[in-house]
Amino acid sequence: MVIVKLTGGLGNQLFQYALGRKIAHLKAVELKLDISGFKTYKLHKYSLSHFNIIEEFASVHELARFNRKGLIPYLTERLKPYYKRCVVYDRHHYFDKNIFKTNNDVYIDGYFQSEKYFSDIEPILRNEISFKVPPEGENMRLAELVGKNTSVSLHVRRGDYIRDPLTFKIHGVCSMDYYGEAVRLIAQRTTKPHFFIFSDDPCWAEKNLNFDYPVTFVTHNNADHNFEDLRLMSLCKHHIIANSTFSWWGAWLNANPEKIVVAPKKWLNSPEFYDKRDLLPEPWIKV
Repeated sequence: MVIVKLTGGLGNQLFQYALGRKIAHLKAVELKLDISGFKTYKLHKYSLSHFNIIEEFASVHELARFNRKGLIPYLTERLKPYYKRCVVYDRHHYFDKNIFKTNNDVYIDGYFQSEKYFSDIEPILRNEISFKVPPEGENMRLAELVGKNTSVSLHVRRGDYIRDPLTFKIHGVCSMDYYGEAVRLIAQRTTKPHFFIFSDDPCWAEKNLNFDYPVTFVTHNNADHNFEDLRLMSLCKHHIIANSTFSWWGAWLNANPEKIVVAPKKWLNSPEFYDKRDLLPEPWIKV
């Protein structure tokens, strides 16, 4: 059995599910989800119920088998060879192929933010990370507008990146220079681009993002309906993402082989905290 711990926002939960799904597929064992952390983690909610994923939740009894709380168990587990580990942590924050050497009974704890962990099961994931119900109302109207245009999703992540000093120190936000250059690159490579702007700070976005192209601000979906924004992003033909796993997945879920994705080369304000060398897929344009 593979149990994967889910934490963070929707983008991080998708990365965690994708790795858990890959290991369960590789080992031909059950995949179960641990969402117990959301009882105390209040910044985000469990958000995968809107997708056609394998949604089996680990029981208290099953989780107890992998209880490794405390510094000593944590360090002891990391010193073992992978095939002997009961718990696998995101040790390096870049792609670690040794994770696939784990045994068939394992608990996975971390973010694992790289397509390299699951690119070989892409068809499986695209089938499962699909939406259970079709869009309605304003989301349907916008989906139709996206389909009729040379649509480009543009994501601005601020929210907790701005509010919390430590989070800002680590992550920072993408600059206006980044967005200006990204728009210029997209405009050079496309005809009549129409930008669909998504942000957790829509007032700031509407005040500061002014381009010489058609723009639609997508502001009607609240945090409980963030999956609707993700769907609209994924329907766009091209993408300008923020330093956010949310818009990373919005771009990745677009199956168009001709898509253009512009991403920030500087993902973190303080890169010494985490090594993100494997986060951005090779074809994406780094600015």
